[in-house]
Amino acid sequence: MSWFKQLWQNSREKGQYYELQAQKYLVSQGLTAIERNYYCPFGELDVIMKDGNTLVFVEVKFRKNHARGGANYALSIQKQARLKRSIYHYLAAKNLTNQPLRIDYVAITGEPSMHINWLKNVF
Repeated sequence: MSWFKQLWQNSREKGQYYELQAQKYLVSQGLTAIERNYYCPFGELDVIMKDGNTLVFVEVKFRKNHARGGANYALSIQKQARLKRSIYHYLAAKNLTNQPLRIDYVAITGEPSMHINWLKNVF
């Protein structure tokens, strides 16, 4: 087992690491970090950012290689539905109305070197 794989005790730690990498990347692209790992009964919102006055919900997926399309093809229809319900929950919990919003997707492929693909307004 390589030293890189030994960095995490479980998949949650690994996910949080790549979510942080995605957040850092988006900050470097001009977005402002709001929150990470928002949990609700419907699921989790990985990263919440602001792009100007637009609230941006970011789903982050990591795959170690491009097998079966890599991370670019890892966002299922079921996950999209859970994301929508989680976003509605977040907006209601934070009492946000008439808020411009967008859903972005960050696909990270490669271990230990990363390739980050940021897709804006995915659905």
